[in-house]
Amino acid sequence: MALTLPNAIDGAAGARTDNAFFEAIWHDTESPATGYVVIDRLVRGVSSGGLRMRAGCTLDEVRGLARGMTLKEGVHYEPGARYVPLGGAKGGIDFDPYSPDADAVLRRFLQAMAPIIEQRWTMGEDFGVQQATVDRILPELGVSNSIQAAYQVVDDPEAARARMSTAFSSSVDGVTLDELVGGYGVAQSALAAMRRLGIDPAQATAVIQGFGSMGGATARYLARAGVKIVGIVDVDGVIHNPDGLDVETLLLSRSAKGNVDRSRLRADDRQLDAAAWLSLPADVLVPAAISYCVTADNQDQVAARLIVEAANMPVTADAEAALTERGVLVCPDFVANSATNAWWWWAFFGDIDGSPEQSFAKIADRMTALTDGVFDVAESRDITLRAAAFELAARNLAEIEATFPTYLPR
Repeated sequence: MALTLPNAIDGAAGARTDNAFFEAIWHDTESPATGYVVIDRLVRGVSSGGLRMRAGCTLDEVRGLARGMTLKEGVHYEPGARYVPLGGAKGGIDFDPYSPDADAVLRRFLQAMAPIIEQRWTMGEDFGVQQATVDRILPELGVSNSIQAAYQVVDDPEAARARMSTAFSSSVDGVTLDELVGGYGVAQSALAAMRRLGIDPAQATAVIQGFGSMGGATARYLARAGVKIVGIVDVDGVIHNPDGLDVETLLLSRSAKGNVDRSRLRADDRQLDAAAWLSLPADVLVPAAISYCVTADNQDQVAARLIVEAANMPVTADAEAALTERGVLVCPDFVANSATNAWWWWAFFGDIDGSPEQSFAKIADRMTALTDGVFDVAESRDITLRAAAFELAARNLAEIEATFPTYLPR
């Protein structure tokens, strides 16, 4: 089956095997930008996954992210819940998000992909793309919102809109709820993992790489649990204080892109070169910014006992193998950073009302139970946390596939 869409897109689709169900490649007509959409799987005709923009983004990267979204959806399957996990998908644009032309490139990409967004792909922000920008552009293109496709499979669309309005109009201590839920989930997963390792949060330290919505919220809620955040990494380098940084001040004064305001640093906060982030002494390392940043070439610099993947695919497979040999545990991305995606759908389908109270309670419960479940399988089978999480996801996906159709009924 072939697909033709506007603005220089090549598309191909077919029956799902070990490869992606659908892939589209877009070539911008006004810049060197290239974009991709990969739908790894459809459930009830719909898939879910964010859109990223970064220079060097590749089709293989987006394929891996889309497969990760399938797993991220699958691990949150709860029989009897209103939210039935969707298929996994992802979008990516090979372009510099800091370029003055970035919004124009994003607009043209969204215009080209509008038919997919309307019918098959529920999408949102990821690295280099802000949800507010997507929400501004899509209605101008005739697409009501970024999750329009999901309204085909919700029982009461008006009630869903009301819950989403609550979710996206709420803020907590100066930060909007939608910017907090993902990092809050990472923090809950990290705290559960720390308990399994016998690490006392009140005595623990952490380094956070990336200070956008995911990294910033992770830092906030780890700090509130008693963990000293001794390092924060942004595009300008490393901020370090072995006695702990003032996370709240830095969080509320950061830029929209997650840059730390250096004028808000205290006298004993130090600025280090960006290359120092892996080797800072800490119990927990949270890569929350970019993919493939811990590699076979630099994994020996990691000083932490536990890596919690807040970004998508930050640790390469060969690096993880070497880290495992050294006794460093890696809590995989499709577990640790899965709360953002699940929170959208818990609110949308009605498992929660979208309020901060119900949102945080649901995330804490599910992320703790999920992380403990992964540890239980890993310890009983003597396998890595990632292998254990794959087993849990595969089990859930098999049940979803047997119970729910791939396509919408016609």
